[in-house]
Amino acid sequence: MPEQRPMNRQPTIQKIVVVGAGAWGTALAIHLARKGLQVVLWTHQPDHAKHLAADRENTRYLKDIPFPEGLAISADLNQAMASASAVLVVVPSQAFRSVLMQVKAQFQSQPLPHLAWATKGFEPESSLMLHQIAQQVWGEAQPMAVLSGPTFAAEVAKGLPTAMVSASEDADEAEYWAETFRSDRFRMYTQSDMVGVEIGGAYKNIMAIATGLSDGLQLGANARAALIGRGMAEMMRLGAALGANPETLMGLSGLGDLVLTCTDNLSRNRRFGLVLASDQKKPDAIMAEIGQVVEGVKAVKSVKKLAEEHQLELPIMEQVYRIVTGECSAKAAVKALMDREGRAEQE
Repeated sequence: MPEQRPMNRQPTIQKIVVVGAGAWGTALAIHLARKGLQVVLWTHQPDHAKHLAADRENTRYLKDIPFPEGLAISADLNQAMASASAVLVVVPSQAFRSVLMQVKAQFQSQPLPHLAWATKGFEPESSLMLHQIAQQVWGEAQPMAVLSGPTFAAEVAKGLPTAMVSASEDADEAEYWAETFRSDRFRMYTQSDMVGVEIGGAYKNIMAIATGLSDGLQLGANARAALIGRGMAEMMRLGAALGANPETLMGLSGLGDLVLTCTDNLSRNRRFGLVLASDQKKPDAIMAEIGQVVEGVKAVKSVKKLAEEHQLELPIMEQVYRIVTGECSAKAAVKALMDREGRAEQE
């Protein structure tokens, strides 16, 4: 654990920019603005920015939740980043690198900001974790943090009680973001294990698809509980191979997020699995209906590559991969899992 240096309890933020105006980015921007911070919510779509500014709510993703007065909207990245002291990136994993590069270009002639992201997943092309991409783009000297945990955007936007984790190898940076978010309805814990936090945030989406498939097939509560338990074992196995602290995966960003997304239909990954179970619609058609990125579809392809590279046996992940790539039906995947040879639980 890095030694934590003394710092002020309340961070002094002149301007924080939330990059990405989907449901999650909007919800976090709303929370920060409610705390009285100066917040700019940036979207790459000018038309979307116009609607957000005119409606003073995100009618596409968070209808009937009004924006606080301190929340500004922008589609101009240069303007948004001017004099920014903190940047929070909340974009899909496939856009993470390109957005980081665009943001970095805005800070050539001004001090580097506090940097964090609330994106979950791996980079699809390389299967790299997001902190590895951030280090490549910004350099290892740049303090950075990942924010994750069991959260639904709508509940955060409504101000319902929430707990998350701020993880950074720099203890001051972890605490900076934790204090930035903390309120009487929002707890933010700190830690240093960025690897474990990111693995938990990515793997739980795969398991949400799996439990959605199981419930879509009406396999019962026993099967759902078994999938969550064995999914946790797979998450721990991957974490061990990639250097995660097992205690991290038993915390908010691992077990907490796993339980949330596997058991509630606010999870778009779970909803994707529920529909996919019928074998009546293709994955692309289901994602189009959901209208948001289903990160588990991309994550399972990255984990498949990592499992092969590290020679890991991750049977639930393997069957989810076969289903989303069209190699087998949901029923055939269930049979393959149930027909596996018996073994000790810890193997």
